[in-house]
Order: sequence, then C-alpha cells, then structure tokens
Amino acid sequence: MMIPLFIGGIGGPEILLIFLLVILLFGADKLPKLARSSGEAMGEFQKGRDEVERELKAAKESTVSTTSDSDDEAVAEVDDIETTTESVDDVDTDKSASLA
Repeated sequence: MMIPLFIGGIGGPEILLIFLLVILLFGADKLPKLARSSGEAMGEFQKGRDEVERELKAAKESTVSTTSDSDDEAVAEVDDIETTTESVDDVDTDKSASLA
C-alpha cells in the first residue's frame, strides 16, 4: 500500500515548496533556460507523436487497400482453379469415352 506524499492533493503551498526546491537546485539564472528547453522538448515530443500517428494511419489505410486487392486476386485465383478443374474433367470424360 502506498502512502500519498500530499494527503489532500497538491495545492498552493505544495506547488510553492516544489518551486522553491527547483530554484535552490538549479539557481535563478538557469530557470529561464530550463523552462525554454523543457518547452522545446515538449514541442519535439508532440511533433514526433504526430508523425507516428500519421504513419500508423497511412499503414492502416494501405493495409485496408491491400486486403481488398488481395481479396480480388484470391477470387481470380479461385476462378482460374475452377476453370482448370473443368478442363481436367472434360479430358477425363473424353479418355473414358474413347476407351469404351
């Protein structure tokens, strides 16, 4: 069982405490640089996420179109097999008629 760090949730005093700790750790001079780099990192992350979503969407669309194309090809192959089977049956009938 986990004991929450802030029992009532994070409120104003807790945020102020965290902000003061960040200032002590990084210093007031580096805070704007830290905020800027964090913003840039978030922007790059969002661009990467959007790119992955576009690629997944494109892959899904190509899979759907490929599936319908392969279904058409499968139907054509079945038609070819049926035609070949009919041709073989005709040849077998001709041979048995000539043997009799």
